[in-house]
Amino acid sequence: MPVDNRAPDLIARTKAFSLAAILFYSRMPRGTVAQILGRQMLRSATSVGAQYREARRAKSTADFISKTEGALQEVDEAGYWLELIRDSGIETDSSMNALRAEARELLAIFVAITRKAKQNKLQNMV
Repeated sequence: MPVDNRAPDLIARTKAFSLAAILFYSRMPRGTVAQILGRQMLRSATSVGAQYREARRAKSTADFISKTEGALQEVDEAGYWLELIRDSGIETDSSMNALRAEARELLAIFVAITRKAKQNKLQNMV
C-alpha cells in the first residue's frame, strides 16, 4: 500500500479546510439560492477529509487510489460550488478567497498523491 509521508499534515489540513467551510457557510446569507449553493459546498468540502482518512485505512493500493480519487473529486466539487457562489454575486465575507485558494492547493496535492500511487502500482505490476 502506498505510504504518504504528508499524512499528519494533510489530515490536519483537510480538517482545517472543513472547519473553514463550516464557518464560511455559517456566515452566508439566508436566502434560498445562497443556502442551496452553500449546503452543496459544505457537503463536498467536509467530505474531503473524511475521504482522505478512509484512504489512510485502505486495504489495498486500489482501495487507496479509489479513496484519494474520491477526495480529489470532493475538493474539486467544493471549488466548483465556491465559484458559483462567487459568480452569482452572493454577498460573502473575505474568507471566500482563502477557501478557494486552499481548495486549489488541496486539489493539486490529491492529484499528485493519486498519480504517484497509480505509478507505483504500475511499477509493482512489472
